[in-house]
Amino acid sequence: MPDQDEIDRAFMARALELGALGLGQTWPNPSVGAVVVRDGSDGPVVVGEGRTQPGGRPHGEAMAFEQAGAAAGGGTLYVTLEPCSHRTIRGGTPCVERTLLAGVRRVVSAMADPNPQIAGLSHALLRMAGVEVKVGMLEDQAQRSHRGHVLRVTQGRPMVTFKVARTADGFAGGAGGARLAISCPESGEWVHRLRVSHDAIMLGIGSVLADDPLLTVRLPGLEIRSPVRVVLDSALRLPLTAKLVQGAATVPLWVIAAEDAPVAAEEKLVTAGVEVMRVSRAADGHLDLGEALRLLATRGITRVFSEGGPTVGEQLALQGFADEVIVSTSPKPLGGDGIVAVRPGLAALLADPEIYAVTEAGQIGCDRFERFTRIA
Repeated sequence: MPDQDEIDRAFMARALELGALGLGQTWPNPSVGAVVVRDGSDGPVVVGEGRTQPGGRPHGEAMAFEQAGAAAGGGTLYVTLEPCSHRTIRGGTPCVERTLLAGVRRVVSAMADPNPQIAGLSHALLRMAGVEVKVGMLEDQAQRSHRGHVLRVTQGRPMVTFKVARTADGFAGGAGGARLAISCPESGEWVHRLRVSHDAIMLGIGSVLADDPLLTVRLPGLEIRSPVRVVLDSALRLPLTAKLVQGAATVPLWVIAAEDAPVAAEEKLVTAGVEVMRVSRAADGHLDLGEALRLLATRGITRVFSEGGPTVGEQLALQGFADEVIVSTSPKPLGGDGIVAVRPGLAALLADPEIYAVTEAGQIGCDRFERFTRIA
């Protein structure tokens, strides 16, 4: 018979799997997975499962308790993040109250919630009510899943994933910025799945002008899960004819400009359905990336997928904002001059084991990839 830790690990793994399904859909709230289990004649049995719903409510615990009904009484709740204990302006019953009303005898949380409104309070309230509480099961996985939420409530910014594709000889574009067909079809589909798991896609105006991308999710059945598109455009050079603008009525498009960008250009974009926001310029004259990210966080964004090209990616990393960097490499070389995919500053950081660790590597179709996670 498995011991209690093995049982807890298995059910928490399921809760994490459920929570991961909602990534990119629940902002401004974290995507929490929950499983309700009670003892049966042949061992523990799942009586309810749930995850945070699109838009952030209902929470995962509420969904799991609704499915479990009266069967939750005397059982165990497995949850990927400390249950909420505060009421918001949107109303609803805090998950701590739901947990007590459900009558569970035990709660297993993967991690405490660093949100100052919660921060261990929920676990304390449960213990005071006589519920056994265990914290820390599969915490490393939960910390990764909830990193966007953690950074938003502790640093006031979203998590950022930077993705770049390169040829076998290291280029992201041809000479003069010419667009290259680098990735294989399987890798392209994988990128769309990465988009789905983020709240927003962000890129610089240079990439827009060079490629005229649409930046939506084009996988069957997942089109409605296209994230908000965000363009960093200090001077508001985005043309009204761009595909991003043409699709603004279907998928939200936010443009972040400098404070001194032309008002006339903003008015035209707003008329076309684009939302324009402004931030300061940094000392180098470019947009202040930190301020831009903090602005997105105030709008509820917790996870940003940057497809902004090598320059934006390097700046994100140099300023400490690139929490994950994904590099995919094609077996096909360019065989000439082009735009280097991983610029020197980013390359130096990725090579430093005290700053980044390779947390995943593998093959997607004919392309190989590495995922680097910032550890310092």
